[in-house]
Amino acid sequence: MREINYTPPSSKSVFRLGTSMLVGLFVVYVAFASWYTVDQGERAVVLRVGAIVSEEGPGLHFKVPWIDSVRMITVQNQNKRYSALEAYSRDQQPANLTVSVTYMASDPMAIYEQYGDLDGAIARLIDPRVMSGVKTIFGQYDASRAIQERAGLNIDISDAITSAVTGPINIISVQVENIDFSEAYEQSVEQRMLAQVEIQRREQNLRTVEVEAEIARTRAEGEANAIRLRGEAEGAAIRARADALRANADLVQLQAVEKWDGKLPTTMVPSTALPFINLQPAGNAN
Repeated sequence: MREINYTPPSSKSVFRLGTSMLVGLFVVYVAFASWYTVDQGERAVVLRVGAIVSEEGPGLHFKVPWIDSVRMITVQNQNKRYSALEAYSRDQQPANLTVSVTYMASDPMAIYEQYGDLDGAIARLIDPRVMSGVKTIFGQYDASRAIQERAGLNIDISDAITSAVTGPINIISVQVENIDFSEAYEQSVEQRMLAQVEIQRREQNLRTVEVEAEIARTRAEGEANAIRLRGEAEGAAIRARADALRANADLVQLQAVEKWDGKLPTTMVPSTALPFINLQPAGNAN
């Protein structure tokens, strides 16, 4: 059997190996710590020993390890929803409003310098303006007007908030999503609407009755006119017949002749004259 001779490494060799590994790790760390990437929807604020030195856009960038640091701030459109914002209408009706605000960072360096990050800028720039704008504008509307003119209320609140927010943030849109009044007010509105519907129904029924009465009156007038016209026509016919008879006394005799069938009556009442037609000319009649 062959013997294997093992010689343990010297302390110097171990030291050199450890040093080489540490140097390699350091080089790898420096290589990875000297570059960074920025996404398309972000901007990088570069700090050097705590001071802002630049703002970098999307892509690959390099920095000095341990000296430079990077803070990412999104520049994409963001939306924040404010629920249960308490406000009173001009007629002292309490309501809870839900408002959503869409915004974007317009100056990342100013945001970091003044507010530390985007959340800090929102808390100090937008939040208080939304609350005050909603209360101020909603207080200028009666409760019924706020419901009926919802679009106008939304525009007024949007203009108030947009004009109040100044700084490194742009307000893109403000939308009033919902308005919740108290249960008592909503019940009163419902009862008022039901009453209006009942009034409209009665008015419609009244108009229907009036139209039907007008139709009946027109029909009655038409029938009366028809009867009158028929009477006038019959009267005119009778008058014309009478005038014709007066103008020609022999017309009755002529009509009797035309209607006689040539037969004499088979029975006669005693002591009565013979019902016959006078065939003599009218000029020879005695």
